[in-house]
Amino acid sequence: MDGQTAASRCKQQPGVIVPVVNFKRCEDKADCVTVCPENVFAIRRIDDADYQPLGLLQKFKLRVHGMQVAYTPNADACRACGLCVTACPEKAITLAMAI
Repeated sequence: MDGQTAASRCKQQPGVIVPVVNFKRCEDKADCVTVCPENVFAIRRIDDADYQPLGLLQKFKLRVHGMQVAYTPNADACRACGLCVTACPEKAITLAMAI
């Protein structure tokens, strides 16, 4: 399904629902970046503030994966289509009400 078709399925107004990435699970596969019709996601190096509270196993896993995770710099553009949730092989993304 192309981005335009996916975007037309999204009925939610932007900014009501936002994607939340669980850094304990994210492995930088970038499937979310590929499927998101609203360009919500970016893959980049994990911030220190997000890295420090992780457990030893998660920190090791992140190092193996190059310290890269998905962030949502354009979360306010999300229209809650759910494609990112479905596409993520690690099940690291959920949708939540914006704060």
